[in-house]
Amino acid sequence: MSETKNTTAHTNTKKASSGLLSFLSSLCYIWWLEMKSTVKDEGVLIFFLLVPLAYPLLYSWIYNNEVVREVPVAIVDLSHSSSSREFIRNFDASPDVHAACYCNNLQEAQALVGEQAVHGVLYFPSDFDRTLNRGDQAHVGVYCDMSLMLTYKAIYQTALAVSLKMGAERQKSHTFSFTERDEELNTEPMVVDAQPIFNTTGGYGNAILPGVLILILQQTLLLGIGLSAGTARENNRFQDLVPIGRHYDGIMKIVLGKSSCYLMIYCVMSAYITMAVPYFFNFTMLARPADLFWLLLPYLLAVIFFGMTLSCLVRYRENVMLLVVFTSIPFLFLTGASWPQSSIPGVWQGFSWLIPSTFGVRGYLRIASMGATLNDILPEVRALWIQATVYFITTCLVYRYQIISARKHAISHYQMIQDRIKTAREKKPTGK
Repeated sequence: MSETKNTTAHTNTKKASSGLLSFLSSLCYIWWLEMKSTVKDEGVLIFFLLVPLAYPLLYSWIYNNEVVREVPVAIVDLSHSSSSREFIRNFDASPDVHAACYCNNLQEAQALVGEQAVHGVLYFPSDFDRTLNRGDQAHVGVYCDMSLMLTYKAIYQTALAVSLKMGAERQKSHTFSFTERDEELNTEPMVVDAQPIFNTTGGYGNAILPGVLILILQQTLLLGIGLSAGTARENNRFQDLVPIGRHYDGIMKIVLGKSSCYLMIYCVMSAYITMAVPYFFNFTMLARPADLFWLLLPYLLAVIFFGMTLSCLVRYRENVMLLVVFTSIPFLFLTGASWPQSSIPGVWQGFSWLIPSTFGVRGYLRIASMGATLNDILPEVRALWIQATVYFITTCLVYRYQIISARKHAISHYQMIQDRIKTAREKKPTGK
């Protein structure tokens, strides 16, 4: 009896070992086929390798100059007084702007703005000096080209700083102070020392581009996975996502084999985008490698399974462009990086919880720009793990449906061939 039990146990162990080896063999086979198709397919190769390598560099290079210098401004001085000339001298002395030309009226200055010879106009009315010396409030007109945010900021802030400084100097003669310290207290009783905490450069690129880098990971992954799915359907006789074969007879084999290929490629791409690119362009980077790893791991898994779930909607290679490309800007707004999160309507905030980039961008900005730790971004990390789990389940359901559909098509095709053979045999004349 004991020998029979030992033989049964040995047989069960051998079957389990054989089943495990068969599972690993099929998984590695599917991984190898997916990796080979990635290298051979030019479209997938572009989205998986070339775009993640080049796109962040292009974006970062465009926004690398976060401030502008010597912005040309047209001057319309109808006052022709010492006060207006003092204002113009101080204005022109700023490194941000340059008094490029003088005009006789606003019409001439407007024509120069239309020709893009200047980006703004500084206007002094004829009663500027008289109003100022009378003790009334004088007005200086600042007209800016609003199509360029950086030039508008440079012109407006420089004019505001000059006006505040000249106003403080004018007040000193009316304060009846005895010492310079008294004059300082009377003209500027409260000193505001503005120190940027996180975005130390005060530039647009340093504030937005780290979030854009994380979004690039998601969009290129979705495009590559969708393009690969479209290719698989086009190469399949029955337009199925899963081919018929002994290696494709299990859901876990297919899902884990394909996802491991995508994960291996994007482990390298994500390290390059999140660590090398910020270093190249001197972006604020306070993230520790360990914290970054525990954020990017669930993020990549969530994006991969999200993309594999959506791949069931891709019938042709071109469809993925329609599904993914136009969503880049809406997804960026939904993260709250370029638009205040508190201003996003509740319905859209609920929709944003379905997108991995929402929590990926928020978590990355906090650890990279604000110096947060893993404990500080636990809500985002937990949300990403939940998304990865949910989308893994939906991916398994999608591929289960695809396996059943592929088998039905194969059985139907086999039955059709059998019917044709039977019909042909029946029509064949019998010899006597």
